[in-house]
This record gives sequence, structure tokens and C-alpha cells, in this order.
Amino acid sequence: MTPQDYRYGHRQRLRERLLTTGEESFADYELLEMLLFLSHPRGDVKPIAKDLLKKFGSLQSMFQASSESLMECKGFGETSAAYFKMIHALSQRLALADINKRSILSDIDQLVRYCRLRILDTNVEQFHVFYLDKKKQFIADEIHQKGTVDHTMVYPRELIKKALDYGASYLLLIHNHPSGDCTPSDFDIDLTEFIAEVGAKLGIEVLDHLVISTTEYKSIGTKSKQ
Repeated sequence: MTPQDYRYGHRQRLRERLLTTGEESFADYELLEMLLFLSHPRGDVKPIAKDLLKKFGSLQSMFQASSESLMECKGFGETSAAYFKMIHALSQRLALADINKRSILSDIDQLVRYCRLRILDTNVEQFHVFYLDKKKQFIADEIHQKGTVDHTMVYPRELIKKALDYGASYLLLIHNHPSGDCTPSDFDIDLTEFIAEVGAKLGIEVLDHLVISTTEYKSIGTKSKQ
């Protein structure tokens, strides 16, 4: 058996195993191998898969990485980057579709998972706003601002104006802490109260403000709910 024959057999065995036993039996690098088959019709892609995991530490970090960072890995080019971005985009759409089926606060864990998918750079703060209708169902999710490693500029006037444009009745605020510590800062708490007060005058309620990281999340809440 030639090396080429072996590699073909390996790919075929992985495909058959996925179809017969499901993805639960696969290691992360094996799933990456199968994805890399699409951009590498020939050759051994196992070293590329393992190098990616070694560099980024996890599947989540890898799919959130920029195309430029991905292509720094040997054997990883534009075609592979495009496939990875496609998979990430599809995972966001699927997570959002699940959120759309119910009131947005009925499954906070699912909501947080979706937001983690939306954060494309875990090294900087990003401030998300969910605009909800009177039934607390999804209208739109927008990244309001991106900031630095420990701060994001937020513009309440723009945020409330957008809520009026959407005809939103409720807001859900979410931002990430790249440090991993989800303890709200005094600024986070004051900002939440300010937006809640301004929104209340216009008939728009802030349901909550969540601070998330890759491993946990915490609710700031508002005074009206304490």
C-alpha cells in the first residue's frame, strides 16, 4: 500500500465512521481533519489540524480567530480560511434560529452560547444589544461597539434611537470581559442604570445586562428588578 493509498483509506474510514457512529466518537482534531479535506483534496492534513489546536487552544478560539491568524499556520491558506468562516457563520445562524423559537430569556445558557459565537475577537470588549418586541422575542442583535482589552465606549443615545427605529419594547444588553472575570465594574452598573432610566421614559425596558466570558457569565440586572 502506497502512502497515497493509505491517506485515501484514512479519509474514507473517517467518513464512514462519522456516518455510522456520529461525531461523539471523534476527537477535535479528527473533525478538523474532515473539514480540511474540503480544502486539501490530497495529502495528510492531520498535522495541520493538530497545529491549529495547539496554537489556538480550543475549537472555539480557533473559529473566532481572524483569517490572518489562521493563515499563519503552515498549510492553511485562503480556501481553508473561507471554509472555516463559513462553518462559523452557519453555527451562528443555527444558534440564532433556536433563539428565535422562543422568548429570548427562556434559555439564558443558549443565549450566552450564541453570544460567544458572535464575539469574533475575545481579546477586546464587545457590546451587544438585543432588540426585542413586546412578546420579548427577537427583532435584531447588533454589535453596538468594539473596544479595548478592558473598555468599550457605549453611546446610549444611539442605542435608544436604534430601539425606536426597530419599534423595540425591550432591550437586553450583553458585553464580554476578555480577562475571564465577569464581575461587573462600577461603570458597567452605572451604564446599565442610565440606559434603563432613559429607556423607561420612552417605554423601552432594559430586561438585563449580562457580562460574559468564555467560561462564565453574570447578570447585572437593574434596580427595578432588585
